[in-house]
Amino acid sequence: HPGRQRVLTAADVPGENCYGVIPAFADQPVFAVDAVRFRGEAVAAVVGEPEAVAVFDPATFPVVWREMPALTSVEAARADQAARLHDARPGNLLTEGVVRRGDADAVFAREDVVAVEGAFETGFVEHAYIEPEAGFARRVGERIEVQACTQSPYMDRDDIARILGIAPEAVRIIPSAVGGGFGGKLDLSVQPFVAMAAWLMNRPVRMVYTRRESMQATTKRHPARMRAQVVATPDGALAAMRFEGDFNTGAYASWGPTVANRVPVHASGPYVMPHYEARARAVHTHLVPAGAFRGFGVPQAAIAQEQLFDELALKLGLDRLEFRIANALSAGTPTVTGQVLGAGVGFRACLEALRPRWRAARVEIDAFNMAATGPLRRGMGCAGMWYGCGNTSLSNPSTIRLGLKPSGRIALHQGAVDIGQGSNTVIAQIAAQALGAPLDMIDLVSADTDLTPDCGKTSASRQTFVTGKAAERAGLALRAEILRCANAGPEARIVFAAGALVVRDGEREQTLRLAEFEPDAHGYALAVEETFDPPTSPLDADGQGEPYAVYGFGAHLAEIEIDLELGTVKVLRLTTAHDVGKAINPTLVEGQIEGGALQGLGLALMEEFIPGKGENLHDYLIPTIGDRPRMQHILIEDASPVGPYGAKGIGEQALIPTAPAIFNAIHDACGLRVTRAPATPDRIRAGLKALAEARRP
Repeated sequence: HPGRQRVLTAADVPGENCYGVIPAFADQPVFAVDAVRFRGEAVAAVVGEPEAVAVFDPATFPVVWREMPALTSVEAARADQAARLHDARPGNLLTEGVVRRGDADAVFAREDVVAVEGAFETGFVEHAYIEPEAGFARRVGERIEVQACTQSPYMDRDDIARILGIAPEAVRIIPSAVGGGFGGKLDLSVQPFVAMAAWLMNRPVRMVYTRRESMQATTKRHPARMRAQVVATPDGALAAMRFEGDFNTGAYASWGPTVANRVPVHASGPYVMPHYEARARAVHTHLVPAGAFRGFGVPQAAIAQEQLFDELALKLGLDRLEFRIANALSAGTPTVTGQVLGAGVGFRACLEALRPRWRAARVEIDAFNMAATGPLRRGMGCAGMWYGCGNTSLSNPSTIRLGLKPSGRIALHQGAVDIGQGSNTVIAQIAAQALGAPLDMIDLVSADTDLTPDCGKTSASRQTFVTGKAAERAGLALRAEILRCANAGPEARIVFAAGALVVRDGEREQTLRLAEFEPDAHGYALAVEETFDPPTSPLDADGQGEPYAVYGFGAHLAEIEIDLELGTVKVLRLTTAHDVGKAINPTLVEGQIEGGALQGLGLALMEEFIPGKGENLHDYLIPTIGDRPRMQHILIEDASPVGPYGAKGIGEQALIPTAPAIFNAIHDACGLRVTRAPATPDRIRAGLKALAEARRP
C-alpha cells in the first residue's frame, strides 16, 4: 500500500492505553484491545501520506469481529444477569449521587398536602459544533507538541503524557481557535492519535474527523430517565420533593460522575424545599459515551422539576408564575444542601421581571384561542433555573500572570480557552479595570501550556467567575507593585506611556522608566501571578455542604403556537431574565443567552441522536435562524460578593429553562404534558390522540 507508512494499535502505545477526564474514573483506551464497547471506538490508526490516507477504505482493514449481545438501555444494563462492561463496576453502575434533607417520607405521608408526580425521558443530544475535531502534532527532541481544538489544555497535557509514558512537562498543548465546543471538546478526540504517530515516527502528523466520525466517536448529552414527586401545602408552599434519575453514560466514564453528583444538588430548582431526597445514577451501556454538554444533566432535571411545579400550581388553582415567585429561594434561606448563599441570589427578581410580559401574553393568547377556528392554538409557559458555577465541591483554581513589558505594554497570560463565549475579551477587561490601564494596552498571551498558567477547563460556567477573579487579583497585585515602586498611596493614578509609567499621587508625580528595571525570566520589568480557587466544602453522606461558591439564576417565558393536526410547534417569542451578578460585557452576555436558548429549543423540539443512525447534519436536525423566535433579554445584576466585580457565569444557564418553558407552553395550549424530549410532531400527534381518547366518556 504505497504511501501508508504505519499502522498503530494498542500494542504500540508507549505508556498506558487508558485516559479519562476524571483521573479516578479513567477507563477509555486509545485503541480497543479485545472488545469494542461502542460503535465508533478506535481499533487502529493508519498513518500515511495525505493522498494515500484519503483513498483508504476502513472496510478493507483486516479485523475479525465476533458480535456479542449489546446492552443498549439502562434497564438492560442494570438487569441482574447483565454482563459487566467494566469488571470493577458491578451492575454497570459507574457512580451515584445523593442529596437528602429533612424527612421527605414523613411529609409525603401527611394527608394535608397536595401531591403531583411524573416520569420523564430525554435522549442523546449531539453538540453539532460547526468545526469537527482536528489537530496536528510534532516531535521536538524529547518533547511532543500538539495543536488541536480543545476546551481543556492542561487536562489534555496530562493524558497525553500518560499515554506516551513521558513527564507532563514534556508535553506542550497549543489550543487552536475552537469552532464551537459546548462541552464536547473537553474529552480527547484526535490528540492521542496524532501525538502517538508523531512521537513514534518523528514526523508531523495531522488529522481531521469527518462529520460522521465526529458524531460516531465523540460524547453526547446524557439520556435520562427520571421520576419525581412534589408536594405542597394547600396555601401553595412547597413542602417536599423526591427525585430519581438514571443517566445513560455509555461505554466509558467521561463526565458521568459529574452529572451524577451535580443533578441531585440542582433537581429541586432554585426554590425553598424543606424536605428533599434526590438520587442520580450514571450507568454504563454499549453506546457512545455521554459526557459534558452545557449543563451536566441539569437541563434534563429541569424538564422534570419545572413541569411538575406547573402541575402543582394548576392543581392548587394558582398562577404558575406567582407560585414560583412565592417559593423562590432568597439570600437567607438554605438550599437543599443546607447552604445559605447570602448576597447575590437574584432568582425572585428574574421571575418578577417576567411579570409584565406574562400578564400581557395571557391576554393576547386567550384572545387568539377564543377566535381560533382552525387547528392553530397558542400557549405560554415559564420555567426557572439555577446553576452552580465551577466544579461540584472540588478545587478548581485558575492562575493568571500579568507582566509589565519594558515598552510599557501589559502582557496578560490567560490560559482560559475561548470557545466563542468571549473569555479573551472579558478576562482582559477585568484585568485592565483592576490595574487601571486602558484595555488597548493589554497584549493577550493565549492558552498554551508552555506560556500560560493553568486556568482550568472552559466548562461549568466557570471562566468569567473563576479566571475572572484571578485576573482581578492579578490586576490589583500589579497595581500595588507599581505603587510600591513609586512609593505612592492606594489612591494614586497610573498613566501608562511608551516605556514609562507616570504615577500621580495628589500633587506629587513620579515617572518610572521601565528600561531601568531588571527584567525577570520572562523579560518583564514587573510581573505578578495570582490564583483564585472558589471556596466550597465537600458534601457529606447526605449531600449536605457547600458545593458551589456562586450560583447563576434565571427564568424564561416561552410563547408558542401549535398545529393540532400536524403536531408542529413554533416558538413565537422568548423572554429571558438572568441574574448575571455583573454584566462585564453585556453584548457577550446576551450572545450567550441567544445561543443557549436556541440550543434549549433544539433539545425541546427536534434534537435526538440515535446511535448508528443520523450520523450527519442532514438527518440530525438543529435549529436554524428560521427557528429563532422573537427574543427579549432582561439582565438582572444581583452582585455576588465572591465573583470579579460581582460577576457570575452565564454559559450554561440560558439553555436550562428553555425546554421546560416550551413544554409548559404546549400544555397551556392544548393540555398535553410532554414527558419525552424532544417533542417531535409524531410524538405530539400521538400524545394528542391519547389525550382525546382518555377524555372520551
